[in-house]
Amino acid sequence: MVAISNRISSAVAGAREQLGDAKVRFECCDTTFVAAAIGPGARRAVQRAQQTAARLEGVLNAFDSDSAVAVLNRTGRVENHHVASVVRRGLAYADRTEGAFDVRHGQFEHELKAYIRDGGEQPSATDRDEATVTVDGNEVRTDQPLDLNGLAKGYVVDHAFDTLDGLGRHGFVSGGGDVANPTGPIGIENPYGAAPAEDDHLKVLDTEWHVATSAGYRRGRGGVDHVYDPRTGDAGARHDLVTVVAARDCTEADALATTLAASPLEDALTLAEAWDGLEALVVHDGIFHETEGFGDHVAD
Repeated sequence: MVAISNRISSAVAGAREQLGDAKVRFECCDTTFVAAAIGPGARRAVQRAQQTAARLEGVLNAFDSDSAVAVLNRTGRVENHHVASVVRRGLAYADRTEGAFDVRHGQFEHELKAYIRDGGEQPSATDRDEATVTVDGNEVRTDQPLDLNGLAKGYVVDHAFDTLDGLGRHGFVSGGGDVANPTGPIGIENPYGAAPAEDDHLKVLDTEWHVATSAGYRRGRGGVDHVYDPRTGDAGARHDLVTVVAARDCTEADALATTLAASPLEDALTLAEAWDGLEALVVHDGIFHETEGFGDHVAD
């Protein structure tokens, strides 16, 4: 009987592979990732997505002493294509947001994480100098640590998703609220419930744009979480929840969700309205604020 069951299970697995339907769930970037694909070679595609995510986490995890980002922050120099790409995007967003998003405050970010983890005195960003950074090809140089966390997870999601591409095949990759190429409805988790049920959602999205969420209810210590405003050093998300949909990629959605979460309400809404290819929902003190086109991405 066991042998027959094993043969049946093997046949079912083979049929699913031939039809092209596969999903894998794994831990990456301190959260749960899901990679799913439909089409020929789906199982191999989601395995590649998982391998890609793990490899990039090893490059971009600043708290892994062997990672390229840790080497950069420790020595002031690294030559790595992915780090250079992320830093280049970060510097561009610093310009476009007038400093509301800025990767050049890594020392403050490290001290803030240590405070959330271990306690002690909350760090201050007062009178801190921002890093001087240069990017030349694949080489990055900096005179102070960088904070790439507002981009890294979205970047990992994007590159894992790219491995799913193939003739007659499509899919999505999700990582802790960041989703590249949604293939079905996405529920925005209710931040006010202690243990939300699957149907306990603020809204359900139906969109082909990439999605990222930053939720202020995931607090760290004394109402302070890892989100901070680089312009002032104010720590802690200012809003209950921010969800962004971005046409470009998940990296952009991730960066802008972080930016809006750290910004005062009016600044956040003004920035989101002015950003081409971006729509946002900001929940502040229980009140929903949406950009003009956000409703176009909500399921009927």
